Formats: sequence, C-alpha cells, structure tokens
Amino acid sequence: MKKFLLSLFVLIMFTCIGAFAQSSKNIKFVQVSDAHLSANSEYSQKVLKSAIADINTLQDVSFVVFTGDNINNPSEANLKLFLKIVKKLKVPYYIAIGDHDVYKANGLSKVRYYDMIHEHNWFMFKHQPNYKFKKKGFVFLVVDGAKEIIPGSVGYYREGTLDWVESELTKNEKKDVIILQHFPIEYPENTEASTKTHKTYKVEQYKELIDKHNNLLAVLSGHFHTNSENMTNGVYHISTPSLIALPQSYKVIDIVTTKEFSPIIYTQLREFEVKE
Repeated sequence: MKKFLLSLFVLIMFTCIGAFAQSSKNIKFVQVSDAHLSANSEYSQKVLKSAIADINTLQDVSFVVFTGDNINNPSEANLKLFLKIVKKLKVPYYIAIGDHDVYKANGLSKVRYYDMIHEHNWFMFKHQPNYKFKKKGFVFLVVDGAKEIIPGSVGYYREGTLDWVESELTKNEKKDVIILQHFPIEYPENTEASTKTHKTYKVEQYKELIDKHNNLLAVLSGHFHTNSENMTNGVYHISTPSLIALPQSYKVIDIVTTKEFSPIIYTQLREFEVKE
C-alpha cells in the first residue's frame, strides 16, 4: 500500500511538473554587440574581460550571443584573442558576424572564421554563417548579412540567406523564433545620418518576408552602436550599443511565456565597470 501511494504521489508530481512546463516557458540570455576587440588595444581587451566577468555573476543565464563586429579588424590574431577571452564564460555562447569581422583577401573568410570558433568553443558545432539552435522551446536563427569579398558598413542579406530564413520560419511555424544578426532591418531612432553609410541593402525584401509569418518574436542586432527598441508589425526590434562605447554595457533579455498569453520580452541595459 505504501509503495502504491508513493508511486501515485510520484505520478501526480510529474504530471503537475509536465503541465507547468507546457503552460509556461522562460529564457534569459545576454546580447553583447560590437566589442571591436583588437590585439593592439589593451583597453578593448580590458573591456571585454570585464564584461565576461560581470556576465559570469548573473544568475540563470542560458547563453550569450555576440551580434557582430566582435573584432575591430579581420585578422586571425584578433579573433584568436577574442575567443581566448570569451572562453572564460560559464555558459554557452554563439556568434554572428559583422562588417569588421571578415575579409577573404586578408585570410579571414567566413569559413575560416567559423572554423576557428569551432576549434575554441566545444559548445558550438561547426557552423555555416547562417545557423540555428534551440533553447527551452525557443528557436534562434543566427543570420549573416556581412560581406567578405568587398567589406563595407552596408549590410547585405543575400537571396539564399533570406530563402533560408523563410524556410526556418515555415518549418518552425508552431514555435517562437528569435533572429540574431548584426545589421538591423528596422533602423534605430535618431540614426538618419548614419543610415547613409550603415544601411541594410534591400531591407524591404527582408521585411516583407517576416511579415508573412506570425511566429517571429524579435530581431536582435547591433551595428549602429546605440540602444533602441521598437515594435513593428508584432515583431520586437532590439538594437544594442557597442560594448566598447561609453558607458560600457550589454543587454540582458528575459522572455516569459504563460499559457494562453503571448510571450513578453523584458530587456535590461546593464552597465559594468572596466577593471584594470
């Protein structure tokens, strides 16, 4: 009888846990953008090391995403140093690339960039510049808009990249999707002057694509070195400042989902002290 009661209690407990898991899903992660690390800049190294140390003090962080311009100039020396520093993170990390990260003629192509990440990061499988990962019921798409042949500050999401995004949004139509990339498709406020040199090429084509889907929650980007957030057609567009710009900061993002309610996104711009 005691064994039966114990078994019944365990069954009820796991049923309740399962019901709770289905009724809500939460995730907390960190976005770091535009670190512009350089082997020739001791200050940029101190900033990144201080950010990593501060992130490691946070509780319940699932992962960190670096949304491009991780290094200031495309060289293996800079990337190797960047990866050596971020390896100190206590949680998995993922990387998108920006206009400062790759230059094929200089020896740091996109393929080589991600090969080096794989060599230094056992959390990350060997990826193409466009890839996805899943965490706690959410689907994350890392989307590449960088140019490696003729680098420049204009973002360019190629037709093949947009086809891949549409395919993933379609395949995951019953799941909540978040896009992580360097170049925004909704420009931050008060950046009209910068858009002449930092715009995203054929951005309307990208917007039309995502407007056809109802499962995209947010698009996270950097590039403009500014803090901005806006809701457009049900999608939350989040722009995060440069890590190296004053005041030094990164963004903490919480997504909370409760049964029968749409997910709610909370963000915090967290400043930290640069340590000697």
